Amino acid sequence: MAQCAQSVQEFIQDSFVPMVSVLCSEDAERVTRKNNLSFPELLRPFCRLTSEGHLRDPNNQVVVVKGLRISVTGVNTRSPNSGEVRKLLSQAVSACQPPEGLPANVITAGDYDLNISDRSVKASVPWYSDWKEMLTQLSSSKYYTATTPWFEAYRENFLQSMPASDHEFLNHYLACMLVVSSHEAVPTEQFLKLSQEQHRIQHSGEYTYPKWFIPNTLKYYVLLHDISDGDEQRADSVYEDMKQRYGTQGCYLLKINSRIGAAGPDEQMPDPWSQYLQKTNIHSPYEEGVLNNVENNISSEVDGLDSSDVVSEIHPLKLEQSADPGFPGNPSKAVNSADTARTQKQGSVTPGAAPTAHGTCLTLNDHDRIRQFIQEFTFRGLLPHIEKNIRQLNDQLVSRKGLSRSLFSATKKWFGGGKVPEKSIAELKNTAGLLYPPEAPELQIRKMADLCFLVQHYELAYSCYHTAKKDFLSDQAMLYAAGSLEMAAVSAFLQSGAPRPYPAHYMETAIQTYRDVCKNMVLAERCALLSAEVLKSQAKYSDAATLLIKMTSEDSDLRSALLLEQAAHCFINMRSPMVRKFAFHMILSGHRYSKAGQKRHALRCYCQAMQVYKGKGWTLAEDHINFTIGRQSFTLRQPENAVAAFRHILINDSKQTATQQSAFLREYLYVYKSLSQPSNEGSLPQLPLPCVRSAQTRVFFGHEPRLAEGEKQAATHVWLDQEFDQEQAQLWAELEEQVVAVANRGSVPISFQPMQYCLSSHTENLRYPFAVVEEPMFVEVVFRNPLKVPLVLSDLSLLWKFTTKDFSKPQGGTTGETITNEKEAAADKATALNDIISTEVIPEFTVGPEETKVARLKLLPHKTGELHVLGIVYNLGTKEEDNSASEASQLMFVRGRQDLEIQGPRLNVTKEEKTSVRHGPDRRLDPIITPPMPLLEVFFINFPTGLLCGEIRKAWVEFVNVSAVPLAGLRVASTHPEFFTFGSATADLTPVTPTAAEHCSAYKTMVTSPSDAAVTLVSAAAFGITGDDRPTVVEIPLTGGVLGPGEALQIPLWLRGPDREGVHEISFLFYYEGLEKNAKLSHRVLRHKAVICASRSLSVRATACRSNTLPGRGKRDEREEERSGSMLVFVDVENINTSEAGVREFHIVQVSSSSRQWRLHKCINPAGDKDSKLASRERGKLCFRATRCRTQEATSDALEKYTFADLNLGNEQIVSSTTPCADFFFRRGPPSEPRKGGVITVGGLLRRQSLTPANSTDDSMTSIVRKCSEVELDIIVLWKAYVVEDNKQLILEGQLHVALQTIGKEACSLSQKEEAQEMVLLKFKPDLPPPASRPSLEQLSHLIKTCLHYPESYDHPFPQKSLCMVPVTLTLSNCSLAQVDVIIDLRHKNYQTQYKLQLRPQEVHGLSLKACFFQAGVYNLGTPRVFAKLAQSGTMCETSQQSAMPALIIINSV
Repeated sequence: MAQCAQSVQEFIQDSFVPMVSVLCSEDAERVTRKNNLSFPELLRPFCRLTSEGHLRDPNNQVVVVKGLRISVTGVNTRSPNSGEVRKLLSQAVSACQPPEGLPANVITAGDYDLNISDRSVKASVPWYSDWKEMLTQLSSSKYYTATTPWFEAYRENFLQSMPASDHEFLNHYLACMLVVSSHEAVPTEQFLKLSQEQHRIQHSGEYTYPKWFIPNTLKYYVLLHDISDGDEQRADSVYEDMKQRYGTQGCYLLKINSRIGAAGPDEQMPDPWSQYLQKTNIHSPYEEGVLNNVENNISSEVDGLDSSDVVSEIHPLKLEQSADPGFPGNPSKAVNSADTARTQKQGSVTPGAAPTAHGTCLTLNDHDRIRQFIQEFTFRGLLPHIEKNIRQLNDQLVSRKGLSRSLFSATKKWFGGGKVPEKSIAELKNTAGLLYPPEAPELQIRKMADLCFLVQHYELAYSCYHTAKKDFLSDQAMLYAAGSLEMAAVSAFLQSGAPRPYPAHYMETAIQTYRDVCKNMVLAERCALLSAEVLKSQAKYSDAATLLIKMTSEDSDLRSALLLEQAAHCFINMRSPMVRKFAFHMILSGHRYSKAGQKRHALRCYCQAMQVYKGKGWTLAEDHINFTIGRQSFTLRQPENAVAAFRHILINDSKQTATQQSAFLREYLYVYKSLSQPSNEGSLPQLPLPCVRSAQTRVFFGHEPRLAEGEKQAATHVWLDQEFDQEQAQLWAELEEQVVAVANRGSVPISFQPMQYCLSSHTENLRYPFAVVEEPMFVEVVFRNPLKVPLVLSDLSLLWKFTTKDFSKPQGGTTGETITNEKEAAADKATALNDIISTEVIPEFTVGPEETKVARLKLLPHKTGELHVLGIVYNLGTKEEDNSASEASQLMFVRGRQDLEIQGPRLNVTKEEKTSVRHGPDRRLDPIITPPMPLLEVFFINFPTGLLCGEIRKAWVEFVNVSAVPLAGLRVASTHPEFFTFGSATADLTPVTPTAAEHCSAYKTMVTSPSDAAVTLVSAAAFGITGDDRPTVVEIPLTGGVLGPGEALQIPLWLRGPDREGVHEISFLFYYEGLEKNAKLSHRVLRHKAVICASRSLSVRATACRSNTLPGRGKRDEREEERSGSMLVFVDVENINTSEAGVREFHIVQVSSSSRQWRLHKCINPAGDKDSKLASRERGKLCFRATRCRTQEATSDALEKYTFADLNLGNEQIVSSTTPCADFFFRRGPPSEPRKGGVITVGGLLRRQSLTPANSTDDSMTSIVRKCSEVELDIIVLWKAYVVEDNKQLILEGQLHVALQTIGKEACSLSQKEEAQEMVLLKFKPDLPPPASRPSLEQLSHLIKTCLHYPESYDHPFPQKSLCMVPVTLTLSNCSLAQVDVIIDLRHKNYQTQYKLQLRPQEVHGLSLKACFFQAGVYNLGTPRVFAKLAQSGTMCETSQQSAMPALIIINSV
């Protein structure tokens, strides 16, 4: 149980005190009423004796009476009504509330944070580490107590209001004060009248109430003298007469009202009566007026609750110091401490009413006279009267029962013999209605026991109670027996020195008898209250809790609530505190308080229990407690507490059903709406629903993407629908860096930062983002509905704060005023500031049950400055299924806000940051609004989604400046520059519109018949090629270099299908600038991602071989070309299309070449169909002769020019040296390894010789030898495909590239599917010195080209001449640029067969030989072996020309 202000002994002694009645004359009452008091009220603060009293027991032993209190009340002949008693008890509990405003410390006790109030112990005491130890120390400490004064008030009023019963005499009157004023004409007559009135009330039989202890009631005559208005001498003479008439011990002269005039303003008189007048006492009829006033005050407080009262959540362990000097009940400061325990609540009973002054006519001397009067009455009147009656009763009992002379001396005899077996309650008959006559010896024993108990003679009282108990049980008078058992147990406990243990079983039997047999819950409750206090004092908290819980029933909610609360305190005061049981019983107590109408106490109980249940995962229990706290707080006009409680229900992941959650939400909306109505102009409070995931908030700067219109497709750019991809973000940043470097003449500015249009938790948000004035920004907010019921958000918009700033002025611009739309949004006028920033309002936004949904809110700034998005504002409501109540449901919404607070990334750079938790800023919601910038929109017309590999398609691109400022510096960068081209500067742009070009070829064509190759010289610079690198950034020409506001530019765009099949993502980055320099934004970009699906088309393989033909007879041009060198090119084309694109067949329409040294000369295929047709899986072979470019073409001006040679196989020539064919040739894939090194120039060779003279010979030799076998020749195969689509035949065209690099080595277009490379373990080897650069044998074999000239057939008459000699010429050609030594071995054994020659660079030498035959036949003349070596080298190598092909000759015999 909670700690009380009194000890258990004091509590029990004050519960059973001698009762004294008062009868006053009218004049005497008038004298006391000058002080606004009745006579009993006048005496009440002084009814506790300050000195010890003494009396002698029947054994003539002195009994010391300490701290005796008497109860003086007016005579009330009306029996108390049970309904009135219940009402008074309820009012007493309501009037006593927990003290507020006391300092509280939160101490962590294990898993629980308990709110404890104490004035000396700090919250950081180290011995609070163990929560059980802490609670044990608190519960056992004499310095710290958890008080429940409302329980003490209830208990005190309950014990005072108990009706007097016939089975006991504790509540019967022992004496009667007869009070007469000295102002009476004949005071003795008034005393006689009052004495007769008392005798009539007691003995006439007309009144059954009040009860009198003994027939001969002590009458004490009091003469009341008003000093301020009376004759003191007359009063003294009357008093002398009284002493003669009634004896000196039976009368008293009390002088009061000695104050003359009103008290001065500086004089402070004590008012000891105020704390007692609020106590409800039903014994005195004279107090009814005051009592009714108190009742009205209390009911007015309960019914009209003051909204300013706040019920603080005070834990049951919230302590008071009993040693506090001002604490009522401290015997050193308050003499009458037993009746001062409720002083704390007096000021709140009648709020607003001026307190009534009491004792205004009394001085401190009068207080002392009253105190002396009470002492004289007790010591000289009451105690002797009680002593005399105890002796008389003892003598009567001894003589009547025939016992020994003294009952006290016979105690051992009674208890020494065998005990009488007690029958159980179940065996006893229901004799609760049995009544004894007043003179029955059993009642006389009980009367004697009660008298002994009242004067603290507990040993004799116990003996008498025990004797009476046995007599009553033998008579089966159960009511009498239960009373004796109860008081016997109490007497045993109160005996000094504890000669015997407390008989708790007596109490249990008494309670069971009262409750079950006698059906008297009032007596059972009194018994339980006494026993629980005794058990608590003995630290038997478990037994006390069990006893209190058993006393709960349905007949009284208030009693059950109080007892359950005390049981909860018992659980927490155990040696091992049972915190959860405490919380559970506090919940039960709060429920019963609520049923009893005690809303404040119910709220307090729930709040205290919440401290235990909170945060432990018991969500259903938390929901119930919070819901009840919310309702009770709202009933008590504490809407803030109610809103907070309902908020907890809604924000946690509730396990309630949808119906229950809907009820919670409706309650919350109703409470919240009632709270927000009086404060419409104030700031909007935070709403708990729906949950806003601030970290997932995304911000987009720019317009919404446009939808495709027919063949017109807008650039994809960036939008909130796109998921963030770190690799893509890095790719876009690299592209932007490339184009910025080109725009800034090759260097990237130090302050460069990639443009970020969409900010999220994945992007770097440490810097302030930039937005452009008059361009919208979108904030995507993620909502999550944790409930199982839908939520409706209406009038949803953003809250913002904006500071105007003019960036056009120097020093960073001038700062203006700060504007916010919070007030306008609170008044549901979010669009009031649209002239500064247009705020979009979403009329209705529904979030389904347990749904996560995003809302995109738009702002359009109209001025430059700094913008801060603060949060969102909306009306929160719920959907009602019943449409008939739509009007009511529309009213059930509340307006509030939620702030968007985003935590930045954790800082982890410095040592201080690593050792602490610090977070950087996140600026995504704080953009800087910059001055106007151009805004580009790009549209693609006839842009395909699927292409064949190598297919050429012509599309159009349109650039539109949709801003109000001009645009310049338009460039585009791409991850696949080989995929597209805008054409060269000299390209013919006709036709100029997409409609005119719909059925035209993408190539420039000429009608011509098949013939030798048409040759064209082209500079790579004309197509944007500088050096060996491919162009990654293309500058788009604008008229005058500027695209004005609202202007559009439409230019053609050629596309070429990727060489690999599959799906390809191709990224375009369009870069542009403004004419006027912007201090914040230097440029802007527009992104576009195209997805192309490439299908198989053709596979091309090519091989270059040396031609054995040497200059001979023929045309001059041919001889010169042969002299320059020629070779054969074999082209193998295969149709690998599987008809998935509807392709019927491919036509090879033209083969072109591009090189700086070689060109295709003519096609040497057999005559026939020149236009090769390839159906599915068919293969065609083509053979071409290639020659070196003419010497006059390779002038110094044309060293870097490419020679394009076109060999058309039909009647139409495609000019390959123009757009788009040449563009895609120059933009083809990365060059192969030999091309990376380039051609070594003479200057470079000389420089190298000077740097490394030791290896100069080997390096030059290797270069010379390698060039003999190198071929830099690119083959371009142009084709057309016939496709059937939608029952229409379409003609597709395209081109494939094959790069020939080495003679004899096959080259092919890119494979359609590259096999995945297997993972290879890394092997770490030491760096070896680079090997000496020496030519390989294969390279040396190509130094010399040989050719045999002989007749194909030769006729010889072998019969006439046996030896046939045929002239043969062996032509040797030096293919290198160095001097070569040659050895010809004819492989004859009998004569000289070797010839040694030395050939100058590119010299052609003919060696005349003769072939000898002895008979006719077919012979191979290709037997001579030719060896060659460089003149400076010692390595000899056999040429490979001898085995190139057999040289057959036919010898005929004639």
